[in-house]
Amino acid sequence: MADFRRLPNLAALRAFEAAARHGNFSRAAEEIHVTHGAISHQVRALEEELGVALFARHGKRIAITPDGEHFAAVLRKAMTEIAGAAEALQANAKQTRLTVTSLSSFAARWLSPRLGRFIEQHPGLEVMLQSSNQLTDFVRESVDLGIRFGHGNYPGLTVEKIMDDYYYPVASPRFNRGKLPRTPQKLAQHPLLRCVMEPWTPWFRAAGLELLEPTGGLVFQDSSMLVRAAAEGHGIALARHSLAMMEIASGELVRLFDIAIRCPQSYYLVCPPEAMQKPQVRAFRDWLFDEAAKTPQA
Repeated sequence: MADFRRLPNLAALRAFEAAARHGNFSRAAEEIHVTHGAISHQVRALEEELGVALFARHGKRIAITPDGEHFAAVLRKAMTEIAGAAEALQANAKQTRLTVTSLSSFAARWLSPRLGRFIEQHPGLEVMLQSSNQLTDFVRESVDLGIRFGHGNYPGLTVEKIMDDYYYPVASPRFNRGKLPRTPQKLAQHPLLRCVMEPWTPWFRAAGLELLEPTGGLVFQDSSMLVRAAAEGHGIALARHSLAMMEIASGELVRLFDIAIRCPQSYYLVCPPEAMQKPQVRAFRDWLFDEAAKTPQA
C-alpha cells in the first residue's frame, strides 16, 4: 500500500498539471488564481522533490519532457476521478437535503410541531428549516421552497395556496383573575394586544361594534410574540387561528366568542418551477397539503 504521507505537495501537483495542460505558466496561474512566479516556484520545487526535470526551459518558453508528459497523464486521471467523486457526493447531498424557508411565526407554531411526522416518513432526508420574514432569493440562498403569508403574487415562481387563516380574540384563562369578558362589548374595558398590520377594526365590525382601533399598550412586530404575550396574561389578543392553536389545545389560551373573520392574506407554497422536479420537494409539497387539510377549521 502506498504511503500517502510521502505524496508531493498537492498545491504543487495542481500547479504542474495546469501548466502541463496549458503548456504555459501564465495561463496556469490565471486558472488557479495565483501569480506566474508562484507557478514557476511550485513546479521547480516539485522537480527538486522528484529529482526529475518536468519541463525543458528555453528562456521564457517551456516544453514538457517525456517524464513530465507521463506524470501529467497520471495526475490528470487521478484528479478527474477525485472531481467525479466530489460531484457525486455533492449530488447525493442535494438529493438528501431539503431547505425550507417560512415566516418565523408560522415556522414556530404550525410547521415545526408537525415536521416530525414528515421526517418519520422520510428518515434519510435532512430538512433545513429557515425562519425569515424577508423574501427569499432561492438560487443565491440555495433554498428549495418557501411558505409565505400574502396575496399569492410572486412573479416567476410556482405558487400554490396552502390554506386560509382566521382572526379571533384569545386570552389566558388566568387573565383578569379569570373574569373574562362574556360579550364583545366588554372588550373595551380590557387591554387589547395587537400586531403591526393586523388591526382589530375588521373584527369589531364583524361583531357589530363601533369601537375605534386600539391605541397605546403593547404592539408587536411578530405574531408569535403576540400569542405568547396573551398566554402570559398581558391582555386580550386578536390572534391568527393557525398560530394560537397550540396554546388553545394546551389550555394556555381560550378563544373568546364564536366570531372569526378571514385574514386578507393566505399561506402559499412558493418555489422556482424547476424545484418541483426534485423528489424531496414533491414529497414535502404533498405532505404539507395533507397536513393543511387536517388542520381544524376556525
